[in-house]
Amino acid sequence: MPAFSTIQALGQLMENGVLMCRGDGRPLHANEAALALVPRQYDVLQALLDLIPVDGLQAARNDGRWNGMITLDDGRILRLSAYFHADAGDAGYFLIMFHDVSDAHVRQQELQRRHAQLRQTLIRLAGTQEQLVQSEKMASIGQLAAGVAHEINNPIGYVHSNLGSLQEYLHSLFALIEMYERALRAADPKQMLPEIDEMRARYDIDFITGDLPQLMAESREGIERVTQIVRSLKDFSHTDRDDAWKRADLHHGLDSTINIIWNELKYKVALEKHYGKLPMIECMPSELNQVFMNILLNAGQSIQERGTIEVRTGTDVEADEVWVEIEDSGSGIPEDILQNIFDPFFTTKAVGSGTGLGLSISYGIIKKHQGRIDVTSVPGQGSCFRISLPIKQLPREDG
Repeated sequence: MPAFSTIQALGQLMENGVLMCRGDGRPLHANEAALALVPRQYDVLQALLDLIPVDGLQAARNDGRWNGMITLDDGRILRLSAYFHADAGDAGYFLIMFHDVSDAHVRQQELQRRHAQLRQTLIRLAGTQEQLVQSEKMASIGQLAAGVAHEINNPIGYVHSNLGSLQEYLHSLFALIEMYERALRAADPKQMLPEIDEMRARYDIDFITGDLPQLMAESREGIERVTQIVRSLKDFSHTDRDDAWKRADLHHGLDSTINIIWNELKYKVALEKHYGKLPMIECMPSELNQVFMNILLNAGQSIQERGTIEVRTGTDVEADEVWVEIEDSGSGIPEDILQNIFDPFFTTKAVGSGTGLGLSISYGIIKKHQGRIDVTSVPGQGSCFRISLPIKQLPREDG
């Protein structure tokens, strides 16, 4: 067995707090991670021991182990694991481990809260549909809930999928933690290293640790995307929003939008991208992605069988602005209705195929960005939408 000083040194390297006590409850030793949980005072070891419920130690004495949760005065949440062992003729020893699960608990609560918000949003949208269809003037909004629900369901789908993956990952990680705890209780922990390595390989722990941040980022992106869709609808109702502006790469936004809607295009569209050199621009990236999505979907729907969509970008140095062009080889727009395509609820699609809000919302977003959106079209040959955006937003007169 290693010397006690070696065991102490190893304990100091642990991120989890560790406290060792005699069987009669007298504390013997705690590592720095454990000592950091309580204020430095005269009897800090006793203060640590006082954190543990009395029935927890009694349960560990009876069953050999006990697990529980406590909340500190500063709001931190700790998972406690107490272990007890006694050889014949002695009072035995307790080993208590303190694991701070505050961050994981907060993330779980946040995901549950946002999931509940999304469900409530869908319910409110359904209620909105029932009210709006009563008005002949607003009859075309009858498809609003279905259209928005379709756009919301995609990010909700991969958030739900990610939650399933996170559940599996947590199961694997908890199993590995249990294996580590078994090793700590073993007479010679090194003998369990092959078993630990085999479990790490079986559960692919290296992949999990690399994939977890990506899953969280994707879930947050999906939730934020749904939030922005709802905000865009509120913007249409002249609801002012104090959103955050940031410098962003339009090419990244175009590519991510194309990836999201590619399933709608890939069966009949040959996509060509001709990107110029663009500077980072000051904008609301998710709102511009909504504009790209609306125009790309319209372009795809204008193509009956097979056709092409070209996405071009460039910079107008003299005007200090960038531009994005989306051109399709679809059916085109008749001249007599070209001037109406940005009007709210205007649509040439069949009933049930569109709300007439997409281009109207897109126009509002580009205007909010102090930009322009222009369209040229030749019936039978296709249409070209050109979006011009300033590189830097100018001060607004309304403050």
